[in-house]
Amino acid sequence: MDIITVEELKSRMDAGEKLNIIDVREPEEYAEFNIGAKLIPLGKIQSMQIDELEDLKNEELIIHCRSGKRSMTACLFLETMGFTNTKNLAGGMLEWQDKFSGK
Repeated sequence: MDIITVEELKSRMDAGEKLNIIDVREPEEYAEFNIGAKLIPLGKIQSMQIDELEDLKNEELIIHCRSGKRSMTACLFLETMGFTNTKNLAGGMLEWQDKFSGK
């Protein structure tokens, strides 16, 4: 598992890169605020309900949550399932909103 900063991610998104970004928060958190990532709550990853990710085992997956803790757990789980390039978004959506939402 590598770490990616919110600045790095935003810059890559702004450049139009095709990224595999996974949000492991709960649906209600996603509804409140999201950056357009694919929602796969951590519980689904922990119970190995990840059919939609199977084709991405060797692709870069950028995983985020609210603060970076659940996404770190998700990265570790995915690595044990054979995913080779997971990146945890440091600081999660709290950091993103702090840096880019002008709050």
